[in-house]
Amino acid sequence: MISTKNLSLSDVPREWIYEHYLTLSEQLVGQDLKIKSIFNSAEKTASMCIYTDSAGVYRYKDFSSGYGGDALDLVQKLHNLPSRGSAAVKVINDFDDYTKENHYTPVIKVNIPSRYKITDYEMRHWNNLDQVYWMSYKIGSGVLEKYNVVPLSFYTLSKEDENGVLNTITIKNNFIYGYFKDDGSLYKVYQPKVKDNKFIKVKDYIQGTEQLTFTKKYLVITSSLKDLMAFNKLQLDAESIAPDSENSIISGSIMKEISSKYVSVCVLFDNDEPGIKAAERYKEIYGFNYVILDKEKDLSDTIQKIGVNKTRELLIPLLKQAL
Repeated sequence: MISTKNLSLSDVPREWIYEHYLTLSEQLVGQDLKIKSIFNSAEKTASMCIYTDSAGVYRYKDFSSGYGGDALDLVQKLHNLPSRGSAAVKVINDFDDYTKENHYTPVIKVNIPSRYKITDYEMRHWNNLDQVYWMSYKIGSGVLEKYNVVPLSFYTLSKEDENGVLNTITIKNNFIYGYFKDDGSLYKVYQPKVKDNKFIKVKDYIQGTEQLTFTKKYLVITSSLKDLMAFNKLQLDAESIAPDSENSIISGSIMKEISSKYVSVCVLFDNDEPGIKAAERYKEIYGFNYVILDKEKDLSDTIQKIGVNKTRELLIPLLKQAL
């Protein structure tokens, strides 16, 4: 299991606070909302605004009662608490209780201008949010450590302008993970809760190659490192690798060297149109058969939805046919 610390307020997505305590019918992903006042049950016309300020932080203003402020101000007023500190304690405890029974998936908007490159990052300890996220796919600390996945507290992007001035952007959120090679070099940043820019590529790397043992009969090419790690949980007579993305084809020289060490190779990509087209390209170029697991969008989502055993039952006949 992933080791955890006690939750702190920084572990709680601010969007969740509004969604939970106001029982919103939609997730907050940067849009403004107007609802009926939570403080005035007699109100007939919506006058309570949920909006983002200039820093992109959600705030509220209730014109019916005159109350306004940030998420902690809302909880303090809503529950008649004596201080912001007591509101913070309530939020932490309520979120902890919520995540024991629910899987919360916030959507974070991160806009990264072109030509910026990652120049700095900071590793951090695993926390409860990380545990809830990865264990929902049955991916535990042993697999994460094997594939060099490390949580990050932030990363910095830099670019020199035409005058030689260095411009930097620092992104700090929950759910930021660095993907590292065995030598400790960062090759990708993964942000699963971000709507755009989920992956930021740092350097070319065929994921999973350093972990291959060549002791199993078959090789399965998956669409992502997360699917690759989830594939490990199926405990089949097969190892797996993943290209940078479904849209990138592993070079012929590398593919020839790796595939020669296995009885057979097949492809297991996402079951949407881009995934199927990418799998077809591997079949055209290398002659590899491909598997369409017609359940959830990809393998890890399927495991998250129906579990390891049922996923294995669905996948084994397909793999036998393809390999």
